[in-house]
Amino acid sequence: MTRVLTSGRKEPQSGSTRSVVVFLHGYGANGADLLGLADVLGEHLPDTLFVAPDAPEQIPGMPGGYQWFPIPWIDGSSEEEAMRGMAAATDDLNAYLDALMVDEDVLPEQVVLFGFSQGTMMSLHVAPRREDPVAGIVAFSGRLLNPEALSEEAVSRMPVLLVHGDADDVVPPQSLPEAAEALQEAGFKEVYAHVMKGTGHGIAPDGLSVALAFMRDKLSL
Repeated sequence: MTRVLTSGRKEPQSGSTRSVVVFLHGYGANGADLLGLADVLGEHLPDTLFVAPDAPEQIPGMPGGYQWFPIPWIDGSSEEEAMRGMAAATDDLNAYLDALMVDEDVLPEQVVLFGFSQGTMMSLHVAPRREDPVAGIVAFSGRLLNPEALSEEAVSRMPVLLVHGDADDVVPPQSLPEAAEALQEAGFKEVYAHVMKGTGHGIAPDGLSVALAFMRDKLSL
C-alpha cells in the first residue's frame, strides 16, 4: 500500500502551468529545503509549477528530517531494510507522480525531476523504470544505485544532467563519472555533466545555472 507524500508547492509566476519541476530532497531534509530554489528559478521559468514532497519516512530523533529509505552506515539499519525501504519509496514516488500529472493536467514530457543527494538516487532509480519518459532529470550530488541493473530494467531513457561538487565529502565525486558511464551503457543518449569546483555536498550558483539552462531546453521554454 503506497503512502501519500505531503507536498509543498510554489505556483507559476505567470499563473498558468505549462511545466512542473519536482524537487526530491536529500536524507535528513524535507521538501521545504529545496522549494526555496523556486524563488530563483521561477523568474526564468514563469510557466512552471514547483512541487517538493517530503520523503515518506520521518527520521527518529530528527524533527523535520525525512528519508526516502534507511542508510545503513548512518542509522545502523541492515541492507535488507534499506532495500525494502527503497522499494516502498519507489512505489510511493510513482503514485505521487501519477497523481501529480493527473491533478495538474500535464504530460510526462512536461515534468522534470530535480534531485539532491538521496533525492537524486530516487530520481535516477524511478524515472527510467516508468513507462513514459519525463522531460529530464537534474541530479545533484547523488549516485546511481544498482548501475548493473539499469540496462535490463530501463524502460524509458530521458536526458540526464549530473552535477557534483569536487570537494563533496558525503557522496564521493567519483559517483558522477560512474553514473554517466552506466547511463550511457544503458542506452541513454543525452547525458550531461557539470563539476562544481571547490564545492562540497551542496548546490553552488554555477551548478544551478547549468541546471536552469538544461530545464529550459528540455521543457522547451
